[in-house]
Amino acid sequence: MERRDFLKLGVLTGATVTLSSCEKPAQQLTRFVVEEDFVPGVASWKPSVCTLCGAGCGVMVRVSDGDAEVIRNRQHGIIRMGLAKKLEGNPEHPVNRGKLCARGQAGLQLTYHPDRLRAPLKRSGSRGSGEFSEITWQEAVGEVVSGLENLRARDRGDRIRFLTGTLRGQRHNLISRFMASLGAPAPLHYGPLDEPVLRQASLLSFGHARMPSFDLARSDYIISFGADFLGTWNSPVAQAIGYGEMRRGHPGSRGKFVQVEQRMSQTGANADEWVTCFPGSEGLLALGLAHIIAKEKLRPNSPETILSREVEEQLKSELYGSAETEEKTGVSATRVERLAREMAAPPAAVALIGGAPLAHTNGLFNAVAVYILNAVLGSPGLPGGMFFAPGLATTKEPQPSSSPEFVSELLSGKFENVEALFLHQANPVFATPAGWQVLDKLGRIPSIVSFSSFIDETTVLADLILPDHSPLESWLDDVPESGTSEAVLSLSAPAMRPLHETRAMPDVLLEIGNKLGGRVKQALPWGSFEEMLRASYSESLSAELSLPTGEQEKFWQKVVERGGWWDDGRQQSPPKPSSKFEVPAFTPPSFDGNQDEFPFYFQPYVSGAFLDGSVAHLPWLQELPDPLSTVMWGAWLEVNPRTADKLGIKPGDLLNVRSQHGRLEIPAVINPGIAFDVVAMPMGQGHENFGRYASRRGANAMKLLAPIAVAQVPTLAWAATRVHIEKIGKKTQLALASRVLREEELEVR
Repeated sequence: MERRDFLKLGVLTGATVTLSSCEKPAQQLTRFVVEEDFVPGVASWKPSVCTLCGAGCGVMVRVSDGDAEVIRNRQHGIIRMGLAKKLEGNPEHPVNRGKLCARGQAGLQLTYHPDRLRAPLKRSGSRGSGEFSEITWQEAVGEVVSGLENLRARDRGDRIRFLTGTLRGQRHNLISRFMASLGAPAPLHYGPLDEPVLRQASLLSFGHARMPSFDLARSDYIISFGADFLGTWNSPVAQAIGYGEMRRGHPGSRGKFVQVEQRMSQTGANADEWVTCFPGSEGLLALGLAHIIAKEKLRPNSPETILSREVEEQLKSELYGSAETEEKTGVSATRVERLAREMAAPPAAVALIGGAPLAHTNGLFNAVAVYILNAVLGSPGLPGGMFFAPGLATTKEPQPSSSPEFVSELLSGKFENVEALFLHQANPVFATPAGWQVLDKLGRIPSIVSFSSFIDETTVLADLILPDHSPLESWLDDVPESGTSEAVLSLSAPAMRPLHETRAMPDVLLEIGNKLGGRVKQALPWGSFEEMLRASYSESLSAELSLPTGEQEKFWQKVVERGGWWDDGRQQSPPKPSSKFEVPAFTPPSFDGNQDEFPFYFQPYVSGAFLDGSVAHLPWLQELPDPLSTVMWGAWLEVNPRTADKLGIKPGDLLNVRSQHGRLEIPAVINPGIAFDVVAMPMGQGHENFGRYASRRGANAMKLLAPIAVAQVPTLAWAATRVHIEKIGKKTQLALASRVLREEELEVR
């Protein structure tokens, strides 16, 4: 018997260690034996995929030996094993090219978090009480199988739902096959920061229901309508790399950047010119710029190459003239004309839109209007312009369902008939307005199964919790939607062994399918998720590359060792206009709340640390200062200095912020980079149940929002609420990393 096999037999007799913490009394922990080979003190680097946002960046994980507290066979103990110690960007990956944002760095804490669930749990108290008891995996899987067999016997597969967060690749494919085999609808997806409006605009304009990519590195002029593309929007690492090359990569020239928004973002703080317009009028401003360029024939590339003659003539209408644009947007006619001529002069100009302009009730109009501006500029498909990244032709990736389906079911009453709900990486109780009554609707579902690794506001309602591995313990795949001109597959093996008695969600579904048998087993024929990945990618890519049978295994190992596969030979094709690409009719945005009673536009914005709140439980991100206010460990309301003077508001004053749907108490931050009639606060804080670092910290902006949707795209219009603010006579001390900007340091145009 070899020494390695001998060490796997069991625990070392009598070897124990005592650990203590401030939260619980000291306990005896068994010293387990070594489970793997490693060289003590020598680190290795293993590829992985970042899962903390939807960009799909490639990661390298530094792994070296260390002691870890683990669970083995329901017994707590200590083991020496290979542990992930540091995350960096994968220098070969086409999306992030070796760079990694602060959120990506904090992904390490998902594995070692003290509140992470370590074994399957079954609800033992009333729903929502948070009372659970540990059970075995055999018991947990058996209960799921029994429940599904019961529904299948009564022909009620259509009453099963699977709700996920952002999900692509073979995990989405597996869930889709699982649901179809049960006779259930396709999996639903919900994330408040999903981009169904822009995807719908892409479909109407270019026939692609996808997020666009941008060749910022070769742009000479960028105008962004609300898109925080250097901080939180779309593929921020890739976009920041391109923006940096645009600014300093061309000797003798430096491209210009204009940002249009009502509240200065991290991206806006980098702009050469910062422009405010009336909320919801961004699309009209884009058409006003396009009108001047088309009417005066300022671009050498005629818009007829992209737009029809009819659309060009529509653009020349005085409905979009400078005077009309000034009246409806608040941007002076002189400025509109100057900006139009500026962006038409250089060889390459491009327009972006994201954030609040898409979250107004007329968000679809705004998005299509900006695409028309791009068409007039000659941007689609040209160097320095916009394009749609190529997909993987042979893998036939399914398109993920998006939030409109989930929202439609909520609003139409279909959720009233759901009898079994599966949850994976989704927390709709926290991330939806109170008016949608998600807590009440989920609470009436007879059976809820969650694959979450943490208790949150939605998982606490579950009857069974089957905790997933952390990303670093899992097989991962992703097909990035944006951020590169290459066809990209991100793929990685586990960087380390599991710490606890968790199981990868795909492997649990495969086990459930095997036990259910029949159509479900036929639809899920693989023994493991690794096997499914091999079948889905290795065979198809080998066939596409015409590899001999004997070379396929070597090819697969190379893909895994590299962290994926990308093909710089398969470049994107220029976007072609759809037959529906036409100037949309303008519908003014509507806002919930009477202007006299609720005088301020309320603009929640995406937190650079927490995004929609799904990573607020990570302490490194709580400690990360906001890039503009420098506040940490909390939430705040941003008020213009002149508005603050008028209302007698000082920094740190507690404010009562009230809409027609809720109220919050929140401290004030005086921000000169915000319009006079707008107040803003970051999303992501205000959790009631999300571990020790996020629970009862700050306030949740969703509690103020009106339950209204974007026209023609049933998704939350989170920028369509008005509020009233007033002092409540108390102050609080904000945790600041540095001083706040004074008004004289920033000119508000």
